Amino acid sequence: MRFPIFSLAFAVVVGLVTAPPTLAEEPQLPEAKGPPTLVVAIAVDQFSADLFAQYRRFFTKGLARLGEGAVFPSGYQSHAATETCPGHSTILTGARPARNGVIANWWFDPKITRGDKRVYCAEDETDPASTSRKPVVSAVHLKVQTLGERLKSANPASRNVAVSGKDRAAMMMGGRNVDAAYWWAKKGFGTFAGTALGKSALEMNLKIAERIEEGSPGFELPAFCAARDRAVAIGKGSVGTGRFARPAGDLRAFQVSPLLDRATAALALSLVDEFQLGRDDVPDVLSIGLSGTDIIGHAYGHQGVEICIQLAQVDDMLGQLFGSLDQRGIDFVAVLTADHGGIDAPERLAQQAYPIAERVDPDLSIEALGQRIGNETGVTVSKGPLLLGGVNGDIYLSAELNAEQRKTVAMALLATLKAHPQIAAVFHGDELAAAPMPVGSPQDWTLLDRARASYDESRSGDLVAVLKRGVLALPVRLGLVATHGSVWDYDRRVPILFWREGLAGLEQPAPIETVDIAPTLASLLGLNVPESEFDGRCLDIDGGPDDSCTQ
Repeated sequence: MRFPIFSLAFAVVVGLVTAPPTLAEEPQLPEAKGPPTLVVAIAVDQFSADLFAQYRRFFTKGLARLGEGAVFPSGYQSHAATETCPGHSTILTGARPARNGVIANWWFDPKITRGDKRVYCAEDETDPASTSRKPVVSAVHLKVQTLGERLKSANPASRNVAVSGKDRAAMMMGGRNVDAAYWWAKKGFGTFAGTALGKSALEMNLKIAERIEEGSPGFELPAFCAARDRAVAIGKGSVGTGRFARPAGDLRAFQVSPLLDRATAALALSLVDEFQLGRDDVPDVLSIGLSGTDIIGHAYGHQGVEICIQLAQVDDMLGQLFGSLDQRGIDFVAVLTADHGGIDAPERLAQQAYPIAERVDPDLSIEALGQRIGNETGVTVSKGPLLLGGVNGDIYLSAELNAEQRKTVAMALLATLKAHPQIAAVFHGDELAAAPMPVGSPQDWTLLDRARASYDESRSGDLVAVLKRGVLALPVRLGLVATHGSVWDYDRRVPILFWREGLAGLEQPAPIETVDIAPTLASLLGLNVPESEFDGRCLDIDGGPDDSCTQ
């Protein structure tokens, strides 16, 4: 398969090889003896198990290599809050949001002293300079350690590096104790406030600026994407035929394209060299958050040529990344998963045998609900709204309410929501707090179980609402046509793939969880962590007689 020359040229500019080595050039890889020296943990944002199944047969490069390892096509982000921050938080902590504290991308603290009551999952809201929209980026909200932090605690010589298209992905996979963390920040990659950019990031940003100024005519369409090339009307525009053409100087068009992930992977490879990752006997962790699939999925949905082109590019780019690590002779273990899945735009789903898909009723907006409940109960507040949050998740009552008012408002809101035809369930915080943590296969969990796995009494809402299957908590708005965040399996199910040179492959369709990744890697690395500190379990990822959980 041939990919567009300009895309590969970009890879050359930023440091990735243009193709994996030929057979004659193929390096001698180290035998997989003892722990690997580098963990490469990759999260492809919004890469659902459904997309993996749909396109798997077309992968020929990096995703194909991962498909030769330990393949778990039915992994689960088992909690209810299937968003970027909670999803990334489970991958390298081995802990669900109820334990790690990251319950959503944003939550509300009605008692916070600042006027902005919304708290961003990756901000330090105690910093006066931070707001939920312009955060001082931090991982302070993680209540548990990531794998990289555990390795550094065991041996300070271990390095923990994270890079992503989103700050929250880098924070949730890297944690507080990182040697370097970079994320896309408006015009290039940024890092912590008050911290200077390193050599790799500075060079990358210069090359990205040059690339943006060039513009491009768009990507060629892989043959297997041709069936997806069909316009679908949404609002006053349409999606489904895009090629990511960019006029010169268009920054947003660069970000909403496969080039964002290529830049992220290229910076990751540069950081491997800058920090000499995987070059000694002390294992290191490199976390890579590929955000492009999510950005493109939101903008164009999942069943048009846009996502098809994007996944072809991810496959090609990962092949280049792995080939570059091979050339460096690094004994690495790679794991790839996603923070959540997603659902396509209802307008296209209506044409594809899923007519029940619809957008949320405007009467279920938090503003409309607050006004209705206030009118019904006569309860008013002097500052701010009566209700905060959103109907597809946590709803918070104003901190001004006394105990009797809180009960009145909560009961009226419960009744209103339960009577609405788009609502599947509503849970009171007290009910979730009293519920036991779910056990057993995540595919069999009740809605209460799923909500419980996301519930943190110190951060979650007074009520948690669940929209029915196929209802998108998103109005009609071109530029943001599809979403995720529900309790349903199209958002919860994600692929989980492990690969290491010499590891016998396996395919296990039984459900597992993303919280199983950290204990599996900890065992492979020989890192002693009590089982009680994980919500997940170690997976024997060696398809042969050896047990990778007993090394």
